[in-house]
Amino acid sequence: MGSKYQKTVLENGIKVITEEIPYLKSASIGVWVITGSRDEEPHENGISHFIEHLMFKGTERRTAFEIAREIDSVGGSLNAFTGREYTCFYAKVIDKNLPLAIDLLSDIFLHSLIDPKDVEKERMVILQEIKMVEDTPDDYVHDLFNRACWGDHPLGFPIFGTTELVQSFSRDQLYQYLKENYQPERIIICAAGNLKHHEVVEWIEPTFGRIPKSDKVKERRRPNAMSSVQLLKRDLEQVHFCLGTKGLQYNHSQRFSSYALNTILGGGMSSRLFQEVRENRGLAYSVYSYLPTYIDSGLFVVYAGTSGKSFQEVIELILKEFKHLKKDPFRNRELETAKEQLKGNLMLSLESSDNLMTRLAKNEIYFDSYLPVESILQGIEDVKEETMRSLANEFFDQRYFCLTVLGAMDEKEIDPSLFNLP
Repeated sequence: MGSKYQKTVLENGIKVITEEIPYLKSASIGVWVITGSRDEEPHENGISHFIEHLMFKGTERRTAFEIAREIDSVGGSLNAFTGREYTCFYAKVIDKNLPLAIDLLSDIFLHSLIDPKDVEKERMVILQEIKMVEDTPDDYVHDLFNRACWGDHPLGFPIFGTTELVQSFSRDQLYQYLKENYQPERIIICAAGNLKHHEVVEWIEPTFGRIPKSDKVKERRRPNAMSSVQLLKRDLEQVHFCLGTKGLQYNHSQRFSSYALNTILGGGMSSRLFQEVRENRGLAYSVYSYLPTYIDSGLFVVYAGTSGKSFQEVIELILKEFKHLKKDPFRNRELETAKEQLKGNLMLSLESSDNLMTRLAKNEIYFDSYLPVESILQGIEDVKEETMRSLANEFFDQRYFCLTVLGAMDEKEIDPSLFNLP
């Protein structure tokens, strides 16, 4: 592919990883902190996301407007996101402007003021963000599902936190969490695009290299998904639901088989669920499956939005496909098509420096190494129907099912016998 991977570990433990792709005109860089909502205590839920917001509100050198103006002036982008297992601050620019991107990221990461006035303003923004999710049922049902599935484990915490907790965070509490968790041993800086590794290290080291080394290690508690049926009654036109079961952790040796299984079941417009539920029967506009995966656990989830009167029929169709995947041979080159879809999606993602940067970070977080594209393509190609059927029998077992329903329904309308798969 004409790319070159390199990795340097600074004296304080920060990892700097690059992939040089000379044919690209852009460069993307991300500062990844291995801390997210699953690392929060119950009274801290939402604090990682709150801190992410505050980092863009001004530093000792720049106001929030000056930060925005500098990145806009070169046509670049600067943003951040919080996940369950990490937080990322990233920039994408034309290759010649990479030093500016690094300067901006180091400034907001190391010198954010976290002004009390900004804390109050951003608190209001986040409260509106929470309300927006709660007013968007096809988003909110996934939060509800996670809470039900993971129980009191932090993986079930909503990333944004709750209204009560966001209202409670003080400036001192936010600053203390930042100080304790944004430590060198948890920081990975990844860059991809038209760049030189030694230059990236030279630009990063004078700032990030000065963060004092820490020996603090925060252990993560391993989760166990819970089987449950949960209904949240709400006056909506549609019924939204997630039906989930056990899955694989991010770095599992059989992950490629689970990708193919997901693709066949609900991973695109030609998938079984899309064709049967939407195209053939017109029972839903949106129906799909997906694989939330983490360092030590994972799920296999189906989502659909349908009418109350069609809910049972849609559930039955999903369970029917579960049964077919457990017992019956695949149809009409389904596996070959799924493999080509997965390989095509991967190759298209490599056209973008920000996707390449993200790939570098996730490889380091979950595999502690670099996975060449060729090895991933081979892993997809090596998937066998027998392995997929074995996974289907492991996953689609009623003992592991977790169902969350959001809409105008009563509990008596959910038939428990539906989950007695033969």
